[in-house]
Amino acid sequence: MANRELAPLSVKQRLLKGSLLLLPLMSCAAIAADKPSQEYKPFRLSVTQISTQSAEVANGNTELQRDSLLLNAGMNVSLDKQWSLGFRVGYDRLDYDWRNITLTGANNVAPLFGTDGQNWDHINRYRAGVSLNYRMDKHWAFFLAPQIQYAYADTASASQAQSYGIVASAMYAFDSGNMIGFGVAYLNDIDEVRTVPYLAMRWQIDEHWTLANPFQAGFSGPAGLELSYQFNPDWNIGLGSSRRTERFLIEDDDIAVETNEWVSYLRGGWRATPALTVNLYAGYYFDGELEVTNQAALEMDNQGAAALDIEFKF
Repeated sequence: MANRELAPLSVKQRLLKGSLLLLPLMSCAAIAADKPSQEYKPFRLSVTQISTQSAEVANGNTELQRDSLLLNAGMNVSLDKQWSLGFRVGYDRLDYDWRNITLTGANNVAPLFGTDGQNWDHINRYRAGVSLNYRMDKHWAFFLAPQIQYAYADTASASQAQSYGIVASAMYAFDSGNMIGFGVAYLNDIDEVRTVPYLAMRWQIDEHWTLANPFQAGFSGPAGLELSYQFNPDWNIGLGSSRRTERFLIEDDDIAVETNEWVSYLRGGWRATPALTVNLYAGYYFDGELEVTNQAALEMDNQGAAALDIEFKF
């Protein structure tokens, strides 16, 4: 009996324990390829730069090129064997570079610039959230995460740009350590209330292949799916897709712009050290549109994109 108590964890036990620890932190694509580590690091800092190609808007002369800088910080604290608490904050700087803006005539984009036609180029987005995680037994785990966000262009004020919501999910862990479940996000966004259901999963197909959620569900859309391949403990690749959304205030009195589009991507991941992970993305946005409050949606052409994500854990 004493020998069994001192014996190392089996592969299945390590996978199950690692999956449950990762549940509240499934917020980036690199997670899908992470191997459970013996030393758990509760703090995470990440910086992400995303750039897209220029795309035509409304099938006219107007073009849009976007750059995004995303800064995130988070921590997860284990309260006991069943309960854990997470905290995360973030700031995003979204730059919209408009070219050849057409405000009159056919295929114009005048609705995007509010009642006064004032041009906007920069969006500030501040985010904060708390997550409560409960492991009922060796199979069931539950996740509840209220969150708040302020997203506004340089033509609007932060005081009217508040959004809040809550994300909940239930996941079942098999004896193999694989997890699957269902989640839903209730979002009271700027001038709009929406509910986003999503499939929550982390499925280790074999020692190399994993199918998991690359994103955390919330204001930016559902969690998506990514299939990843682990070459060795330090190198992996992934192929994923998800529906993405950005909604922000451009004018006071609840005049907002919302972008909706699908993104598919190829990711290459490198674990430089046990604390430092680097991911490089090549992506493609398609089926995109921009919608203004109480206005018809404007189509946006497909475009390529590239991104670099650096995460530090300690």
